[in-house]
Amino acid sequence: MKTLIVEDDFTSRLLLQKLLERYGECHIAVNGKEAMEAVRTSMEYGGPYNLICLDIMMPEMDGQQALRQIRALEEAEGTISSNGAKIVMTTARDDVKTVVAVYRELCDGYLVKPIDQTRLVGLLKELKLIE
Repeated sequence: MKTLIVEDDFTSRLLLQKLLERYGECHIAVNGKEAMEAVRTSMEYGGPYNLICLDIMMPEMDGQQALRQIRALEEAEGTISSNGAKIVMTTARDDVKTVVAVYRELCDGYLVKPIDQTRLVGLLKELKLIE
């Protein structure tokens, strides 16, 4: 599984990396702009991401903006969202309005920080990224 972790907080980034690196290659971006660059590069060179963990609140470009742009980029490449990268939004915000908003933008999952390993693994299994 090829994963992109998009997180501006060092501790959260490190935790996700430690939890996910056992399942495959992990790349890091610290904001939405870097994430877009990583996604474009990955698609261009034939190895798109299987999983993108995307923080909602970041500087320069937030996670919701990045989510919309990633889905638009996939669509422009002929990939519908259900066949594209599995995108899991991560955030400290646990309110219904935020959850509904990100699902409307076609994310595949939502995890509240601090990320719980059991919930993360359960979501990865639900998304059929691991067994």
